[in-house]
Amino acid sequence: MSKLTDVPKRILIGRALRSDRLGETLLPKRVALPVFASDPLSSVAYAPGEVLLVLSIAGLSAYHFSPWIAVAVVVLMFTVVASYRQNVHAYPSGGGDYEVATTNLGPKAGLTVASALLVDYVLTVAVSISSGIENLGSAVPFVVENKVACAIGVIVLLTLMNLRGVKESGTLFAIPTYVFVAGVCLMIAWGAFRGVVLGDDMRAPTADFEIKPEHPGLAGFALVFLLLRAFSSGCAALTGVEAISNGVPAFRKPKSRNAATTLAMMGLLAVTMFCGIIGLAMATDVRMAENPAKDLIHDGAPLGPDYVQDPVISQVAEAVFGHGSLLFIVLAAATALVLFLAANTAYNGFPLLGSILAQDRYLPRQLHTRGDRLAFSNGIVLLAGAAGLLVWVYGADSTRLIQLYIVGVFVSFTLSQTGMVRHWNRLLGAEKDPAARRRMVRSRAINAFGAFFTGLVLVVVLLTKFTHGAWVALLGMCIFYATMTAIRRHYDRVAEEIAAPGTPTDDSVRPSRVHSVVLVSKVHRPALRALAYAKLLRSDTLEALSVNVDAEETRALRDEWERRDIDVPLKVLDSPYREVTRPVIEYVKSLRAQSPRDVVSVIIPEYVVGHWYEHFLHNQSALRLKGRLLFTPGVMVTSVPYQLESSEAAKLRARKRQDWTAPGSVRRGPAERAKDSSPRT
Repeated sequence: MSKLTDVPKRILIGRALRSDRLGETLLPKRVALPVFASDPLSSVAYAPGEVLLVLSIAGLSAYHFSPWIAVAVVVLMFTVVASYRQNVHAYPSGGGDYEVATTNLGPKAGLTVASALLVDYVLTVAVSISSGIENLGSAVPFVVENKVACAIGVIVLLTLMNLRGVKESGTLFAIPTYVFVAGVCLMIAWGAFRGVVLGDDMRAPTADFEIKPEHPGLAGFALVFLLLRAFSSGCAALTGVEAISNGVPAFRKPKSRNAATTLAMMGLLAVTMFCGIIGLAMATDVRMAENPAKDLIHDGAPLGPDYVQDPVISQVAEAVFGHGSLLFIVLAAATALVLFLAANTAYNGFPLLGSILAQDRYLPRQLHTRGDRLAFSNGIVLLAGAAGLLVWVYGADSTRLIQLYIVGVFVSFTLSQTGMVRHWNRLLGAEKDPAARRRMVRSRAINAFGAFFTGLVLVVVLLTKFTHGAWVALLGMCIFYATMTAIRRHYDRVAEEIAAPGTPTDDSVRPSRVHSVVLVSKVHRPALRALAYAKLLRSDTLEALSVNVDAEETRALRDEWERRDIDVPLKVLDSPYREVTRPVIEYVKSLRAQSPRDVVSVIIPEYVVGHWYEHFLHNQSALRLKGRLLFTPGVMVTSVPYQLESSEAAKLRARKRQDWTAPGSVRRGPAERAKDSSPRT
């Protein structure tokens, strides 16, 4: 089966890379920025709209609160960025929030952070791709009509790109991300120039609409709750910030400094774009509503179900650049594309975190292994499967999915910054140098403020989003926590059980005798080879064993056995119900019961076939027997393979594939020659 899939695998994800080429996959800052920061950078495409959507519940008069909400988001962004710059310097190993919480707050806190991050990474993929599909669907009706299938198709495409390796995927994603950033910055600069210097009257396509408030005249506690909900929706701009601290090992040296610089660049760009879009949305009179068909009014009448509400960034771009202009089209295309690519933040954060958790025995060890392209392939595939399931369940609806968002990331923010405060307290207790103590006190103050602020936001998010879907994210965190706890208990129990003891036990005592049993059904070449192998073992007792399920076949076997004068005694077990597995198991157990210190060696002839579909036609009884015998103490199972002609043909095909030249391999050169620097004569 592996041979059957080898050629497509090489075409899709490329040639396998040697382990000593891991350094070639590390990222410079210019590539690391789009790889790890595409999520917070792209969130400016929908975070401003989420703020205005929530405020529209109170009507157009509530829009004047949006600049203050933007200021609160900016303060939070700078606080989180400054806090995480301390993290990447103090914990550069790539554990990020999980390592900080585990080291300083204990394993339970670390596992809580890990559960929150895993849920948030899955949601990042689902939300980003669903939002991108909706943006693209406004121009291509086919995408809207088949949004779930299209979203899952994009997930598959991103999975294949990431399986090729982090550096290659980063290079592919860098161009559209930088085009998007440049386009948004140009839109903000040109819009400010037109409005401030030229005095142009820029109007969004929805500027003439009126908003019918769902709850007019909100005041007091109701208004405060609405503003807090709008603020929590705007905090979507912060998702993905933690991915850089989790991905420090993927940076080039000096890793911590490069990660901290990338973090600062990301924060500055995200804040600039978020504030610029909010400001231009206010200047161009953008109108948004949670239910635009009923709540947006034009010429005294609702717009109706046929109206498609464009995102804030699209409306602002149309007002600044003009509808149908080249810059408008470029920015619209880059926005849709970068929303797809925003999922790449999770594709790099989830596998890295999964690898660390697997190393700590909280997840299956397969997640710790790098694949052919030196990426954590199993983690990438697991993330894609979980995100695809979520997209299918929620119908690729970003409005429903985004309600699940943010909870996990603020859980990790809060516990991580609390852990950093304890980290600095521990170091301050042993540090005597005044200059170093001043630096530590400053860092502790930054992390303490970050812990307080993010903890406050977490409370706000839980209060305002719990009934809107945040409970699903909390349930997912609980499931991850329980699953990882159970996996760790299993690994710990197995490690304790198989640990080599200090004194000799029954496992290290030589068995008294070896009783070998060769399973036969007919006298043919595989059976004769298995008998010859069994004789070579020089067991204390050797016998052939057959099960009587057909009287004629059993009689023919006995006659052939006697005719050939085979010098191994043949024992036939009766099976009135035509079972094969149970009589053999019971016979082996009886041998063990008679002599508990003996070892029973069961030797099974097996066919080796050359086509995957032939496996269904052979060896089924042998597989069932081996599966049952594994649970029988004191029994060893040995397979004696017999290669059929089809296996020889498969071997020839494999040899031909070794000589086959993969696309691009001549240009790249084989990996083995990279180490050969000796002169040739």
